[in-house]
Amino acid sequence: MKVKHVPVRSCLGCGQKKGKGELMRIVYKDGGLVMDDGGKLPGRAGYLCPQEGCIDSLLKKKGRLSHALRVSLRHEAEEGFLRGLLTEREGEE
Repeated sequence: MKVKHVPVRSCLGCGQKKGKGELMRIVYKDGGLVMDDGGKLPGRAGYLCPQEGCIDSLLKKKGRLSHALRVSLRHEAEEGFLRGLLTEREGEE
C-alpha cells in the first residue's frame, strides 16, 4: 500500500516545518492580504501556525510576510492584517 505524500511548509513566525494542512495559508489578492482557507487561491503563499505566539513573532519580523509573498506591501497593511488575525484568534478562545 502506497503512503500519500504530505507537502511540508515552514511557518513564517516560528520557522517550524509542518504539514501544509496544519498551517494557515496567506495570499496576496486584489491589492490585499487574504486568508486562503480552501488552499485553492492562485499565486505565492505564506504559511503561519494558528497559534497567537507565531502571529506575534511574525509581527516583530517587519516585512517578512511581504518578502515571502514577493510583493511590495506597506508595513501598515501587513501589520493591520496580522493584528486582525491576532484579535480573531483571541476571540475564539
